[in-house]
Amino acid sequence: MRCLLLTPAILPAALILALPATAGADELTPFRFGTNWVAQAEHGGYYQALADGTYADCGLAVEIVPGGPQVNGRALMLGGRLEAYMGGNMLQPFLALAEDIPIIVVGANFQKEPQVLMTHPGRIDSFEDIGAQDLTVLANDPSFQTWYQLFVRKAGFKDENREPYTFNSAPFLADEDKAQQGYVTSEPYAIEREAGWKPDIWLLADYGFESYSTTIEMMKPYVEANAEAVQCFVDATAIGWYNYLYGDNSAANALIQKDNPDMSDGQLAYSLVAMKEFGIVDSGDALELGINAMSEARMRRFYEDMVAVGVIDAGLPIEDAYTLQFVNNGVGLDVKQALTGQ
Repeated sequence: MRCLLLTPAILPAALILALPATAGADELTPFRFGTNWVAQAEHGGYYQALADGTYADCGLAVEIVPGGPQVNGRALMLGGRLEAYMGGNMLQPFLALAEDIPIIVVGANFQKEPQVLMTHPGRIDSFEDIGAQDLTVLANDPSFQTWYQLFVRKAGFKDENREPYTFNSAPFLADEDKAQQGYVTSEPYAIEREAGWKPDIWLLADYGFESYSTTIEMMKPYVEANAEAVQCFVDATAIGWYNYLYGDNSAANALIQKDNPDMSDGQLAYSLVAMKEFGIVDSGDALELGINAMSEARMRRFYEDMVAVGVIDAGLPIEDAYTLQFVNNGVGLDVKQALTGQ
C-alpha cells in the first residue's frame, strides 16, 4: 500500500508555523523508537509524524520498531539498540528507579491509562457496584497485583472475587455476573463483533487509577547528551498525535497496516473514536499544555496510591524517574486549532 507523504506545500498554515526549519536528508540523525506491541491506532501519532515528515522536519530519521509477544523493547533500549521506547504506565519507571536502572520518562502521550473493565449491558449502575454486588472480575496477574489492589482499597473489590483472565472472553460472555478487563480501544470492539451487543465500559482512569500511559522512555545518559534530538522527538510526536486524531490520518494508517497486515480498517476506526470519546490522549492538562503534558502533583498522587497498596516501595525519589524539561510547552495546540477550530 503506497504511503502519500505530506509536504509543507499542502500542510495547514498553522502546522507549517509549528515546525522548525527542515533539515537536509544527509543531516538527519538516526533515531530508533520501539513500540510495546504490534502496530495499531494506539501508535497513530508516531506513524503520523513519520508519514507527514514531521520528525524529519526537525532533524530526525525515525525508524519505528514494532513490538510484539517475542520482542522486549525495553531490553533493546537498555542495550543501546533503541533511542526510545514506548512504555506502558508509570509503574515500570518507578520500579526501574528502585533498581537503579537509569530510565527516564520524557513525555506521556496518553493522559489516561486505557485499561477498562467491561460488564454486561445494564447489569450494574456504577463502578462501585462491581465490588458491592460481588461480581467476579477476570483480571490477569499483573493487573491483580496493581490496579486491582487499588480498587480493593478504594472501591470495595475483594481478592476472592478475582479470577485469572486468560485472554479468552468466553467466560465473560457466558456469565452476566462477571466483569472482564481490556483496553477501551480494543476488547469492547471484539465483544461487540462476537456477541452482537455493546458491553458497558468502566475506564479505570476515571475511577482513580491516575497513571499517565503510553510514555516515552529513554536512557538518562542519552537524554543528557542529546537534548535537541529528545525535544524534536517529543514535539514532533505531539504534532503527529494532533494530526492523527483530528486530521487526515490515511497515510499513517497505511503505514500501520504495512507493519501489521492483520489490522483491519474497522479496528483502526473504532480505536480512533474510543481514544477521542474517552479523552485518552487529549484531555486533562493536555488541553492547555499540549499533548505529552505531565505534572509533579499527579505523579506524586499515583506513586502514593501504589505505595499505599504495597506495589511500590516508599521513599523513592520519583522526580528522578521523569522530567518536565521537554513538555508542557503547548506544542501542537495551534495545529489542533487549525484542524478543529477549537
